[in-house]
Amino acid sequence: MSNKILSIDNLSKKYRGNEKYSVKDLSFEVNEGELYAFLGPNGAGKSTTIKCIVGALPYSEGNISVCGYNLHDNPVAAKKNIGYVPDNHFLYEGMTANEYIDFMADIYGVGVNDRNARRKKYLELFSLEDSQDKLLSSFSHGMKQKVCVIGALIHNPKLWILDEPLTGLDPMSAYNLKELMREHCKEGNSVFFSSHIIEVVEKLCDKVAIIDKGRLLVSGSMEEIRAKDDDNSLEDFFISVTQKESDAQKVASLGIDEESGKDFID
Repeated sequence: MSNKILSIDNLSKKYRGNEKYSVKDLSFEVNEGELYAFLGPNGAGKSTTIKCIVGALPYSEGNISVCGYNLHDNPVAAKKNIGYVPDNHFLYEGMTANEYIDFMADIYGVGVNDRNARRKKYLELFSLEDSQDKLLSSFSHGMKQKVCVIGALIHNPKLWILDEPLTGLDPMSAYNLKELMREHCKEGNSVFFSSHIIEVVEKLCDKVAIIDKGRLLVSGSMEEIRAKDDDNSLEDFFISVTQKESDAQKVASLGIDEESGKDFID
C-alpha cells in the first residue's frame, strides 16, 4: 500500500476573468508521517492551492489525490480524510462551541465515545472548558481559531491542512498547536500547512515547498534544503530563491534573453 497521503500532479488554477494563472503546473507529494510546510510571499498561490486541495475551489487542470482518492472522481471519500483549518476561521456563530464540535463530528460520522474523548482532550488543552457552552459569536479571534482546530481534528483525519494557523494565537496556544501537529504525524498521519513564520517552519517541519507567482520553486526535506545553502538559515534561503524568481520575471518582462539576463539575476 502506498504511503502517499497527498499527491498533486500538474495542478493549475485560473480565476474567471483573469488571464494569468494563480497556480501553474504544481506537483508535489506529502507522505505518511510528514510535517510539510508550504511557504511563499503574499499572493504566491498558497491559499489557492490549499482551497483546491480541500475542494473549496474548482480546478480544471491537473489532479489531486488524498489517500489514493482522486478529488474529481471521488470527492466525498477524499474529503473524509481531510481536516481543514482555514485562515479566516469560518464558524457558525449562532452555535455554541460544543454544538459546533458535535456538528463537525456528525458530518464525519464520529461515534459518541470517540468524539467525547477528543472533545475533552482538546478543550482542556486549549483552556476552553469554561467556554464550551457559550455562543461562538462571543469568542475572541484566538478562541475561534482553537475551535476550528478542534473541529478539524474531531475525526482524526489522515491529512490535517492548516492555512496560517498560528495567526492570533497566544504563545501557549501556539506551542500546544505545534505539539499537536507533531503528535498527529507521529501517529502515522500527515500535516500540511502554510506559514509566514519561517523560524517555526525550520524547527518544526520535515519537508518544505516554496511557491512564488503560482509556480513551485523548491521542494524537499529540510536536510536537502540545508544542503543547497548550508551557511544560511531557511529564511535566508527563502529570500534568495524568491528574489531570484522575482528578478527572472523582471528579465522576462523586459524582453531580455536568458543568457543576457544572467548578470541581472546574479
